[in-house]
Amino acid sequence: MFHRKIGFPQEDEILLCTVTNVQYNSVFCTLDEYVTQDGKPQSGMIHISEVSAGRIRNIREFVSEGKKIYCKVLGVDRQKGHIDLSLRRVNEGQKREKSLTLKQEQKAENIVEHLAKEQKKDPAAFYQQVAGPILEHYEYLHMAFDDVVAENASLAKLGLEPKTAKLIEDTVRERIKPKQVTIEGIFTITTYAENGVAKVRDALTKAAHVGENIDIRYLGAGNYKITITAEEFKDAEKTLKLATEAVDDSFRKVPNSTVHFERVEQT
Repeated sequence: MFHRKIGFPQEDEILLCTVTNVQYNSVFCTLDEYVTQDGKPQSGMIHISEVSAGRIRNIREFVSEGKKIYCKVLGVDRQKGHIDLSLRRVNEGQKREKSLTLKQEQKAENIVEHLAKEQKKDPAAFYQQVAGPILEHYEYLHMAFDDVVAENASLAKLGLEPKTAKLIEDTVRERIKPKQVTIEGIFTITTYAENGVAKVRDALTKAAHVGENIDIRYLGAGNYKITITAEEFKDAEKTLKLATEAVDDSFRKVPNSTVHFERVEQT
């Protein structure tokens, strides 16, 4: 990763961190996306109470030196240079979203590095030439590239030299597809009610119509797989919540029926 933010993160920000030192009641990490004013890795601390919600017998069951973890920023003391982090307050959805963001940024940086090598330029220097103007307008490089693909945005208008801007735009359109995310889950529905088959069909029909890009397929033995596609995780999660509520509500007053939903984690 070429780009490192200088200074301190914001409270509540989700960060990718590398564990550097595990002690009896605390964990020290470097923040992968941040450096200090003098270019050294920025670091933070996780108190043992923020490692896991339950009782911890051995802190090394959760963390070890060199391990990559996702943390939430609890507090920042700029005068003392202290950053308090939490491991336990990061949910699975936040981990997935941050992981996707970093993967997309790595892909964007790989495009810039590829173009630098094609032109026989130093990759780090070329990255600064490209990213400097863009990061004045965007938090991440890949966000600008997404706008090039989705909205035909002009990088020259952000301050890039026109010839360089066109070269990057053409390459980005070739190598980046419109952004989409997919989440999945499985409904297990059991009912001994009269007209049970029709009630299941009606419940799933309601779920399929709470939003767009929803696919529900029968897997057998009362299991139904739901797949939702959206541009953003938050939109997909909102649609999934509405779909599960639709199924639950349909069977809430139906006797001799149970509904269980289990999320399918993406690999």
